[in-house]
Amino acid sequence: MARLLHRWTGFCAAAVLAAGPCAGAELEDLYYGEALFEANQGQFFEALVRLDTELAQHYGLDEPALDTLQHHINGAEFSVGDFELNYRMHNRAGRAIRAVLEGNVDESVRNEAAFRLARIHFQKDQLDEALHALSRIEGNVPEEIRDDIEFLRANVYLASGRPHDAVEVLKRLPDHGDLAGFSAYNLVIALLQDGDAVHAIEQLGRAGQTKARERADLAIRDKSNLVLGTMLFESADFARAQQTFDRVRLDGPFSNQALLRAGWAEVSAGHQDRALVPWGVLVEREPTDAAVQEAMLAMPHAYTTLESYGRAALLYGRALETFSGEIGKVDTSIDAIREGQFLKALTREETRQDRTWVVRLRQLPGAPETFYLTDLMASHDFQTALQNYLDLEDLRAKLVSWRTSFDAFEDIIRLRAENYEPILPGVDAQFRELDSQMRVRLEQRERIAARLHSMLTAPRPDYLATADERIMAERIDRIVAALQGAGDAAAPDLQRAARLRGALTWRLETEYHARLTKAHEDLFELDHHVVALKAKYDAFVRARQAATHSFVGYDAGIARLRDRVDAALQRVTIVMARQGHAIETVAINQLKSRRERLVAQQTQARYAVADSYDRARASQSAGAGQ
Repeated sequence: MARLLHRWTGFCAAAVLAAGPCAGAELEDLYYGEALFEANQGQFFEALVRLDTELAQHYGLDEPALDTLQHHINGAEFSVGDFELNYRMHNRAGRAIRAVLEGNVDESVRNEAAFRLARIHFQKDQLDEALHALSRIEGNVPEEIRDDIEFLRANVYLASGRPHDAVEVLKRLPDHGDLAGFSAYNLVIALLQDGDAVHAIEQLGRAGQTKARERADLAIRDKSNLVLGTMLFESADFARAQQTFDRVRLDGPFSNQALLRAGWAEVSAGHQDRALVPWGVLVEREPTDAAVQEAMLAMPHAYTTLESYGRAALLYGRALETFSGEIGKVDTSIDAIREGQFLKALTREETRQDRTWVVRLRQLPGAPETFYLTDLMASHDFQTALQNYLDLEDLRAKLVSWRTSFDAFEDIIRLRAENYEPILPGVDAQFRELDSQMRVRLEQRERIAARLHSMLTAPRPDYLATADERIMAERIDRIVAALQGAGDAAAPDLQRAARLRGALTWRLETEYHARLTKAHEDLFELDHHVVALKAKYDAFVRARQAATHSFVGYDAGIARLRDRVDAALQRVTIVMARQGHAIETVAINQLKSRRERLVAQQTQARYAVADSYDRARASQSAGAGQ
């Protein structure tokens, strides 16, 4: 049951990711798309880092409505919760989705948030909170999650000890779609818990004959037939039990158990010879499987019942040899686990990329520690513990990488300092010289502007004289000064000088307004150059500051971050060791249990061999005596 619920949770997460922005509208924010891409690759840590950063920047803007993330803000909030949930950060995931649930959002969005919050509570085994979240769903419910909501509701009822309510919900679910097989099997569980064995058997019969194409649905159908056959066997309906076992696929995950129980059904019906058929197929399979090992003892037992003692003795001998070898494998596995080889095999990169890695681990060279642990490794609890260990390993690798990157940052800073420190003094000297010249010119410009402004109310034509006119005026002044000392004889020349001065004054007076206008135009043109000059000045100042800031002031920050990373790495290493020890302890206990069983089977086979040889000799003696 837990395995089915775990699969359903993974399915819902995948459905959420598939329903990203590309499904309903064109992607507007590339960073959000990058986070979704990372999540679809199973890199939820990287997806969280990217999306958390993007959301923080979005809410830090003065006008977040103008940001491209605004087009997907609800999906981004949901995705954060989903990523945290997939990364098993249930507390943060609940807070993120609860914030959306309490916000001013559309009814369909609120219902979807309530569903996701209920799912989080269910995974944390907070059943009352899950039911409360589900009770908040009302009104417009998105079509794509309606069946998921009801399926979750039924599972919460089952986990809460309310199978009757779960039955009523599961009966309403459609018999088609992605959840059809799971809902049909869970309905059987609910009926059994509700004490309705008759209807449970009928439901198992229907579930065991449904059409299926997907591997998960085929596995559920096989599981239904296996459970139904077992129930029929226990009720002594051996014929129907055999027919039910026959519907289990020979290449499915439940085929070994089905073959074993099919043989026992034939034996219980008094058909020992027929039991040899499924058991004969079973004993040729992987000898580490418990069903195969049991069949190795059951098959010669059937031959003994058929009085074929010689054949029974040979098969018991084969079983004895197999059990001895398997005990050696178990001992080797226990030693390998204690040496840390089990965790190394589990953390191989190829095992993370292959979904069938649990089966393929037995085929890895030099990995005997995995031979007897496939059932354990396929369990939901072990997978959760292992995933926590793998996440810790990934986090440890990231911390080591970050710690190494600090050395790279320090090298970059050192190289920058070596590059800038010899250059900056000369650049600063030239800048100070240019800065002083610029300040002088700007002061001159301000004085000219102030003078032109005053001339609007107090005209001063002489201020607008050209250089040639100023030179001419000075020469006239020198001539007049010289003529004034010459007496009456210079009177005609003084009159001529006065006429020249008058002509110059006339020009200045009559051209004053035009010249004033032109002066303002020149000043405005000068302002454009001043603006450009100030922009270059500011750019230089910023570049100079950036040059300094690129290698000054980082030592304390890097040292602080290095200490934080070292502390985190130490904590992660300690937790990894504890988690790894817990996994190894569980695996060793599992192997010890299997070893005890193998030893008991070995002892049984050893006595059975001797007994079979005795029976064979007795049978031969009796035949010879006749």
